[in-house]
Amino acid sequence: MPQPFSGSPPEVDLLQGSAGADPALDVALPHALGALVAEGRHRPVVRSYRPAPTLAFGRRDAFLPGFPEAAAAARRRGFTPVIRGAGGRAAAYHEGCLVLDEIMPSDDSMGGIHKRFSAEAARQAAALRALGIDARVGEVPGEYCPGEFSVNARGQIKLIGAAQRIIRGAWLLSSVVVVDGAIALRAVLEDVYAALELDWNPDTTGSVADEAPGLEVEDVRGALLSEYGRRYRLVPVAIGADALARAGELLERYRVAP
Repeated sequence: MPQPFSGSPPEVDLLQGSAGADPALDVALPHALGALVAEGRHRPVVRSYRPAPTLAFGRRDAFLPGFPEAAAAARRRGFTPVIRGAGGRAAAYHEGCLVLDEIMPSDDSMGGIHKRFSAEAARQAAALRALGIDARVGEVPGEYCPGEFSVNARGQIKLIGAAQRIIRGAWLLSSVVVVDGAIALRAVLEDVYAALELDWNPDTTGSVADEAPGLEVEDVRGALLSEYGRRYRLVPVAIGADALARAGELLERYRVAP
């Protein structure tokens, strides 16, 4: 389990809530915050929010022949397609999920990528275990958007996926926790992965609530923020106008044309 700092933990802004009705704005915001943090114009950030139904494609996905049909399939299922700035293959999330962004300044943001992934996954797995889930770190064979540091249940069901983006002067680590509503996610991913002609096993897609019935998003948020509180002193603040304005300038990078 990751250990807390031995001294006083650093003060970090805690942002909670969506940036607005446009899922692309929620995708753009952490990248805008990353730039502001790197420039010294914003304090470090931990952000959590419940997203609107979103199908986040990796940039590699956008070059596949089946991408237009995959985006159309997502829309038919009620999921807004976006292009994310970090991560591998397509991932789906909705209001039954929790998105966590950790945005920190760094003089050497390229250093420690593997260590950050490992520590974040260990912290998240510890939070889920505190809720009674047999949470482990590691890729589940056949999972969507596969990753070495996915957090799974029982070694069989993917519950959390993470991605990392590095910029000069800062890093962003973003995670999606599937708390409830796995059936809808499985359905849209089946359509999208078929259109992209990517192999995966739908049986690897589940949720926290499947593992521990009765748990809700706010239960999981509380457990995760408790783990973050071992590392940072979290100070709740509102999303600032500067960050929203910068995110608005980046929107077209993340939108998918109809």
